[in-house]
Amino acid sequence: MKTTVKIYSEKNGEIEKFLNYYYNQNIILKNPLFWKKEFDNPTEIVELIGIFIDNKEKINANMWVSLDKDVFICVNDNNSNNLIKYIYERFPY
Repeated sequence: MKTTVKIYSEKNGEIEKFLNYYYNQNIILKNPLFWKKEFDNPTEIVELIGIFIDNKEKINANMWVSLDKDVFICVNDNNSNNLIKYIYERFPY
C-alpha cells in the first residue's frame, strides 16, 4: 500500500506557495485548493510533514496523511512529532 498525503486550502495559491518552497520549483496545480500525492516509502513524507509544520503560520492549509487504507490523520502542531516518530518506528527501512 502507498502512503498518501493530501493538502487542502480555502485560499487560492496557498498550496502552490508551499509546494514551490518545498520542491524549489514552480508548481501550478489544476485545482489550487487541493493537492494529493502517493509515496511508495512512508518515510519519504517525514520531511514534508516537518517543513509543513515549520511553515504552518505562513500558509492557510491543512495536511492529511494516510498510512493505512481509508484512514487519514490531520497533521497539526500537537501530533506532528509523534506522527514522525511513529512513521520511523513502524517503517524502519
